[in-house]
Amino acid sequence: MSDQGTRDEEIQNEELRRELTAELDELIQRMRELTPEYEPPPFSRQRLRTFVEEALQGYPRDIQIGIVERLRAAIDEQWFEPETLKGVWYMANYTMQYNADLIKRRFTGEYETDEWGLDWELLDVLRPFFTFLYKVYWRVETTGLEHVPIEGRALLVSNHSGMLPWDGMMVGTAVLTDHPAQRLVRTLYAALLPRFPFVSTFLVRMGQALATVENGTRLLEQEELVAVYPEGYKGIGKLHKDRYKLARFGRGGFVKMALHTQAPIVPVSVVGAEETYITLAKLPIMSGATGLPYLPITLTFPWLGLLGFVPLPTKWHIDFGEPITVDEYGPDGADNLVLVSQLTDQVRNTVQEMIHSRLAQRRSIFF
Repeated sequence: MSDQGTRDEEIQNEELRRELTAELDELIQRMRELTPEYEPPPFSRQRLRTFVEEALQGYPRDIQIGIVERLRAAIDEQWFEPETLKGVWYMANYTMQYNADLIKRRFTGEYETDEWGLDWELLDVLRPFFTFLYKVYWRVETTGLEHVPIEGRALLVSNHSGMLPWDGMMVGTAVLTDHPAQRLVRTLYAALLPRFPFVSTFLVRMGQALATVENGTRLLEQEELVAVYPEGYKGIGKLHKDRYKLARFGRGGFVKMALHTQAPIVPVSVVGAEETYITLAKLPIMSGATGLPYLPITLTFPWLGLLGFVPLPTKWHIDFGEPITVDEYGPDGADNLVLVSQLTDQVRNTVQEMIHSRLAQRRSIFF
């Protein structure tokens, strides 16, 4: 690179540092206006070095020296300006104080929910974890999100698999993360889950609701996105040899919801969740004590104890199909049992075809 090119690059870097410093200063000022009682701690280069040296106590000496030397070089070569570091320091302290206040308010019950129990504040706290699973752990690839409406009601109908309902979490994360409107999906969870302590409370705080036709209908009437998994626990309990073979889609309760509210049905296929747990057998024992209809035997459970519940990092694909409209039948169609049965089979066959199409394209379970 020529001397002129080097000088131009240095000028550009200097301009970027000044812009970042100005943005951080503006943000700090806004935060001080919101919380005038809070002041950032004293800041200096020496204080930062001392802080890092104290934090590294207990690490091998060569690691300590290497990190401190890199930090000193960064400061001496002005990779970071002091004002920028001051802003980062302030943000870190402000975030820690905010999280401490959040935990305190949750223990005292000082938080708000909607009529369904949705706690947006808690959802925002857990959202990075869901995003990590979605983007990093399972590396989910999603197609067809354009079939999910920007606004208004719609019923998402998906296959179910994986022993634990991670698929429902990932379908919701896909819409909340990658959809242009970043909409919340209201999943209807099975009556089996409230038998376990704290589970139903957690799901309600995440905006989900117990799986009943009445709940689904009310949510759709409120223009929400509702997700159902008609296979129920039969879907997540399939043996490995039966993977991706859809179980019966219940008695058509989800079709009645769609007909009552004239909501479009969006078929959804999830491929990859079946292999997160390799279920080899199901033992109908301890059902009374555990509340489970069976005890699953997988490659890792019960041999590894609680570690056996850690899902495998398989590669996932979530596909949203073209909506199936029910306008032509009208709300009274919900009382026509033959129509309900036909639409139920149509949706099930559509989801099964989507799964087969994705499996034909898949080349590896993990990559």
